[in-house]
Amino acid sequence: MKRSIFIPVLALAGLLSGCVGYPRLLNYPFDPGGRSFNSSASELNPQISGRYIVFTSDRRGSQDVYMFDIVTGNLIDLPGLNSLDAIASHPSVDDNGRFIVFAASRQGRSAIFLYDRETRQSRNLTANLQAEVRNPTISADASRISFESTLNGQWDIFVYDRSGQRLNIP
Repeated sequence: MKRSIFIPVLALAGLLSGCVGYPRLLNYPFDPGGRSFNSSASELNPQISGRYIVFTSDRRGSQDVYMFDIVTGNLIDLPGLNSLDAIASHPSVDDNGRFIVFAASRQGRSAIFLYDRETRQSRNLTANLQAEVRNPTISADASRISFESTLNGQWDIFVYDRSGQRLNIP
């Protein structure tokens, strides 16, 4: 059985090289065991960059981040990324697939995390930010991360470098 996912490429045009704004239909096999791109679980927030699709899914009983390689047609193992005490959302990946940024909620507090596939470690970029955060995205070259924050009492956009330093953009 095959299940298709419709990726609205127009919405992701800034992440796709050579994209002219036309939607694409990606057709991958359905796997009831959750070892493929499509499963019977809830799959949310797909983001495409280069050959990778990152998304969240509750296929293992908690909302975790998954990465799919379009070229090989396989899920990529992400050791050290997901934890049982956090609810992950809105992942974004750089073009090389090394860095994944995502929002996570743990004990009622939201944070933005950066995961490095090479070191297999996640780092909280907003640990010192006393505000709600959401909707992170990473630049194609992984040098900048942007997200929304309520630090000023409203939802504003913040931009950080990969080391976690806030950039002052007028």
